[in-house]
Amino acid sequence: MARPPAALTAALVPTAERLLEAAEPVFGASGFAAARLEDIAAAAGIRRPSLLHHFPSKEALYAAVVARAFAHLGEALQRAMASGGGFAAQLDAMIAGYLDFLAGRPAFAALVLRDVIDGRGPGRELLLGEVAPLLDRVEAFVRAGRPDVPVRAAILQVACAPLVRAAAGPAGARLWGEGPDATAALARALLLPGPTTTTDRGAAPRRDG
Repeated sequence: MARPPAALTAALVPTAERLLEAAEPVFGASGFAAARLEDIAAAAGIRRPSLLHHFPSKEALYAAVVARAFAHLGEALQRAMASGGGFAAQLDAMIAGYLDFLAGRPAFAALVLRDVIDGRGPGRELLLGEVAPLLDRVEAFVRAGRPDVPVRAAILQVACAPLVRAAAGPAGARLWGEGPDATAALARALLLPGPTTTTDRGAAPRRDG
């Protein structure tokens, strides 16, 4: 069966969804302040007045883009948390889901990092409003399996490295090397219980006599 033409396929997607799809890479490339509604509308195949019919301002469009991206990420992580197989398997599934999400949305990492650093416009507050609740959910899940470690700090270490690598583009391979992604190994090292020992590594050496 022949596939429908690309133009017909695009027409079947609701205009608001097309706008969100088009806006994410523009915001990622330019940041909130420099992004132009004309460019986003053109990428979605409509004119600026039509964009404003769906989203009355750039702030409204940006808020919808951020909310949609983090909702999708939250859904991917929630599926991993509910996947069964024990804590280690669920942790692996969460990392795999996170890396797949970043690979499938190449503009997401730049969008997050750019506006967290930039601080102009509503970007930072919108992002933090989405990031903090998602971190709370992941922290609560991981803490149930590892109550003995600084969970939130470990999660941020695991999450930020692939985020920066994705935002770095071609430079990421130079910085991280050409080997396989080590995020899962890092997560396991930080968040899975290690072998128990009878010696407290933090204790001072014993002196006899």
